[in-house]
Amino acid sequence: MPIDITDYRDIFLNDRPMMDTRAPIEFTKGAFPGVINLPLMTDDERERVGTCYKQQGQQAAIVLGHELVSGAIKAERIEHWARFAQAHPDGLLYCFRGGMRSQIAQQWLKTEAGIDYPRVGGGYKAMRTFLLDTVESATAQCDFVLLGGMTGTGKTEVLGQLNNALDLEGHANHRGSSFGKRATAQPSNIDFENRLAVDLLKKRAAGIEQFVVEDESRMIGSCALPLPLHKGMQGFPMVWLEDSVEGRVERILKDYVEDLCAEFVTVFGETGQELFAERLTQSLGNIHKRLGGERFARLHAIMQDALAEQARSGVVELHRGWIEGLLREYYDPMYAFQRESKGARIEFAGEQAAVVEYFRDRLARRK
Repeated sequence: MPIDITDYRDIFLNDRPMMDTRAPIEFTKGAFPGVINLPLMTDDERERVGTCYKQQGQQAAIVLGHELVSGAIKAERIEHWARFAQAHPDGLLYCFRGGMRSQIAQQWLKTEAGIDYPRVGGGYKAMRTFLLDTVESATAQCDFVLLGGMTGTGKTEVLGQLNNALDLEGHANHRGSSFGKRATAQPSNIDFENRLAVDLLKKRAAGIEQFVVEDESRMIGSCALPLPLHKGMQGFPMVWLEDSVEGRVERILKDYVEDLCAEFVTVFGETGQELFAERLTQSLGNIHKRLGGERFARLHAIMQDALAEQARSGVVELHRGWIEGLLREYYDPMYAFQRESKGARIEFAGEQAAVVEYFRDRLARRK
């Protein structure tokens, strides 16, 4: 008797290994953390079967599917599934709706490899719905606090010291500003939402019902916050993180110049520093219109001199010039306006140590 598992909460809480039998194009659009794509059909095979279904009906499409995935191709795919099943005896397989593709994979594993392997009832769609509901219910039921502050105050550092923080920028692989792109790509929006939902699910299972999140706009790079969470953030109370301009300049220099350059070199090797310089220049160009022509030209020249010196000698001191200019002339006026407009929601303000202590005390009081 085929085994269907529908306890989605258990699946994600326990990181059950899963193989996704959907086509690669479906998997790329969105999947779950740690899942392996071992498709029944390639993108081309799936497209041909889909066309046949539209033109000739279901039975003809099934016949074509079995023709396309037969012989050595079928044996190879079963071998991949069997290896996964043997390596992960506690695992599961799924397709889009828990329908024919996962049924076939399950059946072939049994008949051809002698392996009884469970599949997810309802498939990808049911698990995705469960995770979306997880975010919506948490937003409605839990206590959320926003962490705000000027650029460079170290909001991510604060989040890293709290066990009830949700690192939205970490899940999005983006620092959330015009300069926020990393050396590696962002996840798809679906992947971002899924990662966030699993994080929420695990923290709530551990008894956490109060969460700290950074004050973000709807978009973190190319990733959009789930609408229920973004709507909630318009009314959540806020804590404001403070630091001196000098401290912020040093933090930005480390995060956005030294560490980001090292990240590019690690990912891209010899061309890493050149690609880093292109990325930094492009990031400044992204706000060209908002800076205005004169200010952009001045800061661009400082940045190019700093990049040239960094490439020549490895010294990064000149970068302080454009960083401080951007803070004083562009970012700080914007954030000062935001602080004023959100002032009624700010329940505490202070530097990093005081803010961390406040959050910990706040969590203890609510338990």
